[in-house]
Amino acid sequence: MTSSSTDTIVQEITIKAPAARIFDALVDPRHPPKWWGVKGRFEVTHMEADPRPGGKWLMHGTSGGTRPFTVSGMYQTVERPRLLVLTWRPNWQGDDTESLVRWEFEEKDGTTLVRLTHSGLVTAASRNSHQGWPQILAWLGAYAEGKPRA
Repeated sequence: MTSSSTDTIVQEITIKAPAARIFDALVDPRHPPKWWGVKGRFEVTHMEADPRPGGKWLMHGTSGGTRPFTVSGMYQTVERPRLLVLTWRPNWQGDDTESLVRWEFEEKDGTTLVRLTHSGLVTAASRNSHQGWPQILAWLGAYAEGKPRA
């Protein structure tokens, strides 16, 4: 499912993995560099995280194989393994717009529905620079299901 309003993107994916594994793939700094991206195209290379309300997080990576990027924010809600809400501030969109990313996890019989809601995309630059969520969810799903990285 995909939906979008002027300032919000909503994406869903069903992953054949427990919610706790998916949650940890997002907040444990050891995991995102293993799955978030494709080498030479767009990839997370390092993450720092303090996954508690008020804790900060930071991801470093490269785009196009050479251009460095960062995304940072603060955890608003951390309720493992069902809900994760964090602020999102990328350095690539050319403005200082901070938005909100909400991850919801509904597990049933070892399969988890993951719903991502990215809101607060109030500028054209922020809306245009966040159309990659379907690909990111696919990478997350493949990783959580134990499939090799593309």
